[in-house]
Amino acid sequence: MKWFNNPKIAVAWTVLRVWLGIQWIEGGLGKITGGGFDASGFIKGAIAGAGGEHPTVQGWYAAFLEGVALPNAEIFSFLVQWGEVLVGLGLILGVATIPALIAGAFMNLNFMLAGTTSTNPILYTVAMILLFAGTASYYYGVDRFAVPFLKKQLNKNENNDVLANN
Repeated sequence: MKWFNNPKIAVAWTVLRVWLGIQWIEGGLGKITGGGFDASGFIKGAIAGAGGEHPTVQGWYAAFLEGVALPNAEIFSFLVQWGEVLVGLGLILGVATIPALIAGAFMNLNFMLAGTTSTNPILYTVAMILLFAGTASYYYGVDRFAVPFLKKQLNKNENNDVLANN
């Protein structure tokens, strides 16, 4: 067993995971309850950040924002606010922890690519550290029990399929 993957250090990973989840919940709920979140202003600002002598947004990403995100700002607004809430819930409860960490890191990466720093580098780094911790990141969470149960069910189904095909 590695030093970062044991029940004692899992307490630290849990505290970090729950803290990260709270950050996501607060961000998402603020958007949902704030009277209607519209990402189009953010997207337009990011596109504008691609110009000038010292651009904060890469040209290829601004092209994506202009061609894909801006015309679909309503969909992106929905995905961001509810994605933040779902990532937060998953991390706080330790449910679908690894997918939640990947989704959160992906959102942070996109926010950073759009020229926003704020807390995004910190949240991204914490997500990467927790991904590195692997199963220890959800040792104290629902996934500790759900993942083995689901694996067992999948193996049972695979074995039944093999028997049915023979």
